[in-house]
Amino acid sequence: MNHYKTVLFDLDGTLVDTGEGIMRCAELALCRFGIPLPSPSEMRTFVGPPLRDSFARFGVKPEDLDEALSIFRGRYNTTGKFECFLYPGIAEMLKTLHDEGFRLLVATSKPEVMAVEVLTRFGVAPYFECIAGAALDSSRTTKEQIITYLLEEVGDFADAVMVGDTTFDVLGAAAHQLPTIGVSWGYGIVEDMERAGTVAIAHDTAELMTLLRGGKEQV
Repeated sequence: MNHYKTVLFDLDGTLVDTGEGIMRCAELALCRFGIPLPSPSEMRTFVGPPLRDSFARFGVKPEDLDEALSIFRGRYNTTGKFECFLYPGIAEMLKTLHDEGFRLLVATSKPEVMAVEVLTRFGVAPYFECIAGAALDSSRTTKEQIITYLLEEVGDFADAVMVGDTTFDVLGAAAHQLPTIGVSWGYGIVEDMERAGTVAIAHDTAELMTLLRGGKEQV
């Protein structure tokens, strides 16, 4: 594996465990429409993908999707966004990579303003050249669209790799001919990421740094 110079990080499930806040807000919206709550394992799938797609998958009617998003954001904007924490070793890893000269970027399906707020709260926002996220008007939601937007903001990527925890990261990056290193500590399924085409799977931040520096491929 080559040494990478640019790293695009997913946020939810990769850098930050935002599951509690996202799932609580999603439950509130589903209850509003009388939809039986999915199992805890099914609720985990709300973390990462575009919310509109997730609500539709669990039975919210097309005409109710805007209201579902509004209910979700009403709680998330005030409470849910703070029900999260950095995964172990993330802050130290980002500082090390930044100090070693890696170009660090964020490409997340979380609304951009919230992504900036979360990363600022944990003191790691300064490590990133650009934090790119979804648009609040839903005009930019998919990982492919967000990476397109990121390219417009910062220009071409040199020796770049995506780091994420779901197939949405793998496929969105592949649409831009970018490889993906999957992480096993998030909300996706490792086997699904491998089938989607990850070049490697990292099981902790030390392993991820080794892979980014040009260590042995894992898959």
